[in-house]
Amino acid sequence: MARQTPGRLEPRKTPVQSRSAASVDAILKATVQVLLRVGKEKLTTTRVAARAGVSVGTLYQYFPNKSALLRAALKLHAEEILAEVNKACIEQRGQPAEQMAEALAVAFLAVKMRDPKKSRALYAVSSDLEGAEIMASTAVSVNEAIAGLLRSAPEVMTRDLRLMATVLQSTIAGVKRQLLESDMAEAQFKVMQRELVSVVRSYVRACVAQ
Repeated sequence: MARQTPGRLEPRKTPVQSRSAASVDAILKATVQVLLRVGKEKLTTTRVAARAGVSVGTLYQYFPNKSALLRAALKLHAEEILAEVNKACIEQRGQPAEQMAEALAVAFLAVKMRDPKKSRALYAVSSDLEGAEIMASTAVSVNEAIAGLLRSAPEVMTRDLRLMATVLQSTIAGVKRQLLESDMAEAQFKVMQRELVSVVRSYVRACVAQ
């Protein structure tokens, strides 16, 4: 099957008026709701428009097709993740490195597990090529944010900061993936979070010069 060109996957136009912004917000929320109810394969622009309370014509003003809708919903989710990481980095700047690691783990899992069903649905979308590109770009930004945070730590590190950022990011992402793929994700969340905090704190402690 021929791959769609990138231009057809991006929104047609950016809303500039409050009414337009409200319509786009409603459409993106409806996209996730329909995705949760019927799945990716059965999601259609008609169903999303009906759920959002807008005409299909209005939807097409901003999103040319189903792929563009899913891409926009995933991009918004990725932006929420990055925003939470950046917030944690700002709040933890200059704090002890172990505390930084704990705050990052808690913030990252919190945004993912705030709505586990939504996260699982969008996680499935991210397996597509275009979705993978969005998440890869977000991962780069997250890595830069973590490395920058570690740079502000009062301790001297014995490892390259980008390497440390990658290990922390990968460890947190691995636990997140396990939670999303588990049928008992919500029940296991607190236990897994506690264990993850123990792991990242131990790793950072091992990286601090004695």
